[in-house]
Amino acid sequence: MISFRFSRFLLATLAVLIMAASASATDRHVGYYYPEPAQIETYNARSQVFPETNRSERIGFVTGIVQSLQAKPHVPIYSVFVKGDYAQKLIIASNVAGRLDTVYRVRALLAQMTSVTRTLPILQHMGVDDIFTFLDFLKMLGFEQITITDGDIFAHQILIK
Repeated sequence: MISFRFSRFLLATLAVLIMAASASATDRHVGYYYPEPAQIETYNARSQVFPETNRSERIGFVTGIVQSLQAKPHVPIYSVFVKGDYAQKLIIASNVAGRLDTVYRVRALLAQMTSVTRTLPILQHMGVDDIFTFLDFLKMLGFEQITITDGDIFAHQILIK
């Protein structure tokens, strides 16, 4: 006969497994491109989606980033790619162990990308280059989420609203 304490343990374990499975079920990329995100946060963008933005333009934007990374004389330290039916999910995965493995390193990368984004002529022309961040720019392009991972055990995800 199963003891009361052991049956409570089994029920608690089952509940944890069900919650983990349902969280992973909502994001089909978990376990394939990155582990379950340690934290999921929401960023309320100050920008709006450009009306003419589409899947092809998001893919083109990321292709430009990849070409820029590959033009460097060294192997890229991270990979950038899009996923989702409408290419609305941006994923950045470290290619080097020990990189992008904490939320602080993720935020540092986003800050660096904000600096680069602020040099774009379109943001300067709009007069928002000192206000908008990289995440605001992603919103303008129609991205809905970004996931950054160390490519091993850590992932941080940001939903862009």
